[in-house]
Amino acid sequence: MISNRPYMIRAMFDWIVDNDWTPHVQVDANYPGIEVPMDFAQDGVIVLNVHPNAIRELQFANDWFSFKARFQGVERRLGFPPEAVLAIFARENGQGMPFPPEPYPEATDESPSKPTMSAVKDSGASDEASQKTAQKADQDDESKKSKAKKSKKGSHLSVVK
Repeated sequence: MISNRPYMIRAMFDWIVDNDWTPHVQVDANYPGIEVPMDFAQDGVIVLNVHPNAIRELQFANDWFSFKARFQGVERRLGFPPEAVLAIFARENGQGMPFPPEPYPEATDESPSKPTMSAVKDSGASDEASQKTAQKADQDDESKKSKAKKSKKGSHLSVVK
C-alpha cells in the first residue's frame, strides 16, 4: 500500500498557504539520504520554512521532496523523503500535523557502509576478575527480581502541573 504521508503533507501545505500562514516542516536530520544543511540542525531535527515566497522549484513527489532555499545568502538544493518529515505546521499559530518517526530504511549495496558493532565470541579463556564481575551482575539481577516480587503494589502516578 502507498503511504498517505506525502498526500497529507501536501494537503496541510495547501491549507496553511491558503490561510496566508507560513508553512514549516520539521525534518529528521539523521534520516539516511537527506540533503539538508546540517549546520542548521539542532538535536537531530531541522525546521524549514517552505512558504512559496521563501523557496524555489518546489517538488512534492510521493517519494522525494525537493526545493531550493537560501541559507545565509547561499542558495542550496534541499531534498528528503516524506518519511523524514516529522511535522508540518504554520509558524503563526502552530496549527498543523505531526507524524510518527519512521524506521530508517535498510542499508542497500549502493549506500556507503557504516561501521557496525558485532558480538565477539569468547575464546574460552577467562580470568578471575571477569568471572567475579559476571557473578556480581547475576547477584544484582536476582536481588532486583526479589525486590520487584515483594513490592507488587499499584502504580504510583502523580499529576505534575
